[in-house]
Amino acid sequence: MRLTAYTNYAIRTLMFCALHPGQLVRIQDVADAHGISRAHLLKAARQLGKLGYLDNVRGRTGGVRLGRPPENIVIGEVVRHTEGHMEVVECFNPSSNTCPLIGVCRLSALLHTGLRAFLAELDKVTLADLVSNGPVLLKRLEANQAA
Repeated sequence: MRLTAYTNYAIRTLMFCALHPGQLVRIQDVADAHGISRAHLLKAARQLGKLGYLDNVRGRTGGVRLGRPPENIVIGEVVRHTEGHMEVVECFNPSSNTCPLIGVCRLSALLHTGLRAFLAELDKVTLADLVSNGPVLLKRLEANQAA
């Protein structure tokens, strides 16, 4: 199972905002802290805003901040929103499947079970859990910016 960079960036953005509670954070600050593209983060931040995870403030002095408390943001839910339909293998998508084993293949059933278990584990974790070691995370991000 591999999540897209988009989902990774979305979660990093949420974590950065959670590490700066009540502050309006510039997307450029998130990009600099993580050493990633601002353009990729903007797209994720827009979607997170539409979903209510972020409050997006436009303009020269704008930025983003959490749209709800970090303990109310479930990571499994974020992953489902940012990943969309998770096709671990081709046969997960009936409209594009070309595998002749569909419906009788045990691998497909096993992978479905694994995906459900993976998401169930993510559903046990909130954004607050991810940033519970906040000082350590902030120190690492500061070191990354200095490098």
